[in-house]
Amino acid sequence: MPFKNLQPRVAAILHNEEETVDNRLTQVCEVLQTTIGYYDWVGFYFANHEARTLHLKAFAGEPTEHTVIPFGKGICGQVAESNENFVVADVKAQNNYIACSMYVKAEIVIPLFKDGKNIGQIDIDSHIADPFSKEDEKFLEWVNEKVAEIL
Repeated sequence: MPFKNLQPRVAAILHNEEETVDNRLTQVCEVLQTTIGYYDWVGFYFANHEARTLHLKAFAGEPTEHTVIPFGKGICGQVAESNENFVVADVKAQNNYIACSMYVKAEIVIPLFKDGKNIGQIDIDSHIADPFSKEDEKFLEWVNEKVAEIL
């Protein structure tokens, strides 16, 4: 996957100050979802630490009813508590998985840090089993670093 080729596009979107932050996040989701064949749903969730919930702010792909996720629930909720990347090769093998679509076979969630605090995450669902690699993790960590710069 040409992640290096995507980095300038993502950076250009994020640094376009003529757009709102929400619009830039949505555009990043759309670019990732349409460019990377196995990224079937891409979204950014942001934390409300007082309520211990995650809130969907931007996404590309099929609409989801999971716009608010409690900390600890599902893959996203687990990442909100662990502060660590979570790559799920087969969602059916996870007890604490929240099914968003019957087509989802794999998921990757990467926490988003600002000033050392986990403030959210990027969440990606795939209709292909076990598609995510270390390169996906590194690329998505980079995306989140760039997102943190504009928040």
